[in-house]
Amino acid sequence: MAIEIERKFLVNSTGYRQMAASKSQIRQGYICRESGRTVRIRIRDGRGFLTIKGPSPNGMARFEFEKEISLSDAEQLFELCQPGVIDKTRYLVNMPDGHVFEVDEFYGENIGLVIAEVELSSEDEPFEIPPFIDREVTGDRRYYNSHLTANPFTTWS
Repeated sequence: MAIEIERKFLVNSTGYRQMAASKSQIRQGYICRESGRTVRIRIRDGRGFLTIKGPSPNGMARFEFEKEISLSDAEQLFELCQPGVIDKTRYLVNMPDGHVFEVDEFYGENIGLVIAEVELSSEDEPFEIPPFIDREVTGDRRYYNSHLTANPFTTWS
């Protein structure tokens, strides 16, 4: 099982669009979205994925298991998901230092929200911050996709 260490940031401009090496469409729902534990179904560019995430014993790191499943199975599993769906476009921005920022533009009930994430191999790993980054929101559960399905961005005061 893999360990995921990521940091999240709000985005202050659309400069990532010009910097992006690629983009993809993502739709995802959650079968389980308990605090710290999620079971996610994702359809990304016509491919299905099942992902299970859970807490690890230290800091920002989380256990992550992901398996590609058939598109048909993913579509059927969406029927088991709790209410709320994430619909977003993901842009991949390759940085000169080798890191990749995943920038998500949300739609539907989360329209207007843009979040960038970078995955790291350790919590203290240095990385270059691109010019489109605003402020860090790592650890702020409001910005977790699982939270956004139940508490959409457009309903925040």
